[in-house]
Amino acid sequence: MIVGNGDIEEGGAGIIDAADIVIRFNDCRSYGAGGSRTDAVAVCNTGRPAKAMLGSREWRAHPGVVSAGEIWSVRDPEKFAAMRAPLAVSHPELDDFCDDHTAAFSSFCADTGKRHVIIGKSVHEAVDASLSAFSPAPYVVPSSGMIVIAEVLNTYAEAEATLAGFGHVGWEWHPFSAERQLVDSYIAAGRLKRLGGEETLVSSSQGA
Repeated sequence: MIVGNGDIEEGGAGIIDAADIVIRFNDCRSYGAGGSRTDAVAVCNTGRPAKAMLGSREWRAHPGVVSAGEIWSVRDPEKFAAMRAPLAVSHPELDDFCDDHTAAFSSFCADTGKRHVIIGKSVHEAVDASLSAFSPAPYVVPSSGMIVIAEVLNTYAEAEATLAGFGHVGWEWHPFSAERQLVDSYIAAGRLKRLGGEETLVSSSQGA
């Protein structure tokens, strides 16, 4: 179960908590209405989101973060280091977007007995290639949710993967329209499901 930070349908919490593996995002805003089981927390390990989480006692003490056995860093440090110079030209306002905090998440995991998973750039690049089929408008990076979906489909190919709390809206530089179409193609192919069926749930999260 991959649980974004958008709205969760009524009755969804129990279904989510019954899953074998539950993955949440960043500050675990889905925790509560979206159940409580949390096996992994996928984090943006660069830029402002990373700095905010690492500097927050509340994040470190969040019951979802505490109970998670794994932290998944969705941004490959090598990939984002290579993006810094081009982004300085195309998006100078994103001057701290590629600041890498992966080592700090590794230290946090070591201190708390968690496994640290760094999703490799090959996954990111495969997502870019898949999204290109849907002619996305210019974007900076796929959303964390899309990267995690790809990682789950690669790592747990035989598992039944279900999405909850995904509305495919948020930060302007994620290709959400193309991501929605890509996810719908996975659903049509039987590789993914949405909690409650095909309907799309509204999301207010950059991370989802």
